[in-house]
Amino acid sequence: MYEGILQDLIDELGKLPGVGPKMAQRIAVHILQSDPETPKKLAELLLILQDRVNFCEMCGTVSEEAQCRICRDPRRDVSQICVVEESKDVIAIERSREFNGRYHVLGGSINPSQDIGPGQLRIKELITRLQDGAVQEVIIATDPDMEGEATSTYLARHLGPLGVTVSRIATGLQMGGDLEYADEVTIGRALSGRRIISQGGIS
Repeated sequence: MYEGILQDLIDELGKLPGVGPKMAQRIAVHILQSDPETPKKLAELLLILQDRVNFCEMCGTVSEEAQCRICRDPRRDVSQICVVEESKDVIAIERSREFNGRYHVLGGSINPSQDIGPGQLRIKELITRLQDGAVQEVIIATDPDMEGEATSTYLARHLGPLGVTVSRIATGLQMGGDLEYADEVTIGRALSGRRIISQGGIS
């Protein structure tokens, strides 16, 4: 173990998702050995990030504006909403170039072991978006794991009676996988091969 401020930095980096102790140590030492301007620039960007970046008031994805570029784009198909767990999933689906509708970010998935229920997710906001009748299909693209499947089942049960078609992306994604790490071709096939789980109010 290192001592003092360097170890403090390693400990903080190790709290980040996907960063283990060894990776945290490598990043911290790299920063220490880099040009003096590098850590200064990093610190500035982190502070700016907190002040400038927020979440889209409509879909919930990361945005520097009140509404993200996708929600502001008049060329997007307003009749389809793709529901994902996190903002990173929006980026993954956009890379596939297979979807031209709009998105809704839940902010996670139903996970009783972590005390995350439907009330902690942006489900009420999704239902509100369906009230004007413009949306014809809701495509559920939660991760293909237990939590994602539980969330999908819950959404299908509650959205179906609202008169919209509810579909689930196909199982081209590996069970237990993460949408973020799937390649563009796999995501594209999962979207095009989606299956309907609730048709216009009939579940």
